Amino acid sequence: MTSSTSYREAGVDTAAGDRAVELMKAAVAKTHGPEVFGGFGGFAGLFDASALTAFRRPLLATSTDGVGTKVAIAQAIDKHDTIGQDLVGMVVDDIVVVGAKPLFMTDYIACGKVHPERIASIVAGIARACSDTGTALIGGETAEHPGLLGVDDYDVAGACTGAVEADAILGEHRVEDGDVVLALASSGLHSNGFSLVRHILAQAGVGYTDHSDELGTTFGEALLEPTRLYTLPLLRLLDAPAFAGGVHSLSHVTGGGIAANLARVLPKGSWAEVDRSTWSPSPVFHALSELAGSSLESSEGTWNLGVGFFAVVSPAVADGVTAALEADGIATWQVGTVHLGDDAADLSAFEQGAKGVDGGAVRLVGAYRD
Repeated sequence: MTSSTSYREAGVDTAAGDRAVELMKAAVAKTHGPEVFGGFGGFAGLFDASALTAFRRPLLATSTDGVGTKVAIAQAIDKHDTIGQDLVGMVVDDIVVVGAKPLFMTDYIACGKVHPERIASIVAGIARACSDTGTALIGGETAEHPGLLGVDDYDVAGACTGAVEADAILGEHRVEDGDVVLALASSGLHSNGFSLVRHILAQAGVGYTDHSDELGTTFGEALLEPTRLYTLPLLRLLDAPAFAGGVHSLSHVTGGGIAANLARVLPKGSWAEVDRSTWSPSPVFHALSELAGSSLESSEGTWNLGVGFFAVVSPAVADGVTAALEADGIATWQVGTVHLGDDAADLSAFEQGAKGVDGGAVRLVGAYRD
C-alpha cells in the first residue's frame, strides 16, 4: 500500500486538490498586475512593495473575515458562484473604511471533500470580485477535513492588505459638528445575520427552494444575492479633487447592525439620529420579518435593512458625493446629521460605541417607508 493510497483511504484526495488548482488558475491570474511576482502555486504570494515608494508615509491596513453561515444556503441549493464575492465584500470593503487602497488578498477554503469544479467556482467568484475592487489574489489554500466536515460542507475565509497615507486616514478624528450622514444602499442581506435567517425559515417550515411571490424567486436565490462591492466607487470619491478633505469617516454595516457600526466611526461625545423614514428596506427584509412575525426594528442590530455603508461627509460636499455614488450605481441618501456635544436631551436610548470602540451615540428614529 502506497502512502498516497492510504491518505486517500483516510479521506484526503490530493489529485482532486490538484485538479481544483488547475481549474482556478486562469481566473486567479487575471487579478495579477506587474506587482505580483512568482506566478501561481508558490508557498507564499509575492507582491512588489516598491509600489509603496509613491507614498510619503504609507501605513499598511489589514482585514480578515469570512461569510458566516451564508455558506449553508449555498451548499443547500448547490450554488457556489456568488459566495466568493461575499467574501471579498466582507474583507476588502473593510479596508476602504480607513481610506486604504487594497493591494492583495489571500483566501482559505476548508471542506470535507474537494469537489474540483465547486472549489474552482468559489475561487472564480473571489477572483472576479478581486478584479472589481482592484485587488490582486496572490495566494490561498484549500484543505480537506474529512471527519470534521461533511463531504458537501465547506467554509471560506480571507485576508486583505492595503495601504493608506498616514495623513489621509479616515475616522472619527475628522468628524465635525454638522457633518451629514449618507446611507449607501445594500444589495440585500450581504453576509450577516444568516443564523437568524436560517432559524426563521426553519421555524416557518420554509425551504430554500420554495418560491416566494413577494421576492419573485426562490428564497434560496434571494438570500444568495451577493454582497455589493463599494471599494472602487469610494476610492474614486477619495481621489476626486472636488471632494478633497470632505469625506470624514466611513462605516461598513456588517455584524452588529446599523446603529452600532455608525457609532464606531463617530467621536466620543457626538450623537446622531438615523431617520428610518428616508428609506424602505428591500423586500427580502420584509419577507423575513413577516415569516418571523416580528418587526423590522427588532432586527436592526443584526441585518443591514438596506444600508450597506455610511459616509460621514462635510455638508459642502454632501450633494456632490451623493451624485457621484448614484452615477456609480449606488443609491445614496441623507439619513441624519452629526452633533458634537451634549445637547441631546437623553442619550440613554442611543447605541454608544461598539466592539471595544468608545465612539459616538446613535439611534434610529421614525418609521420605515412602506
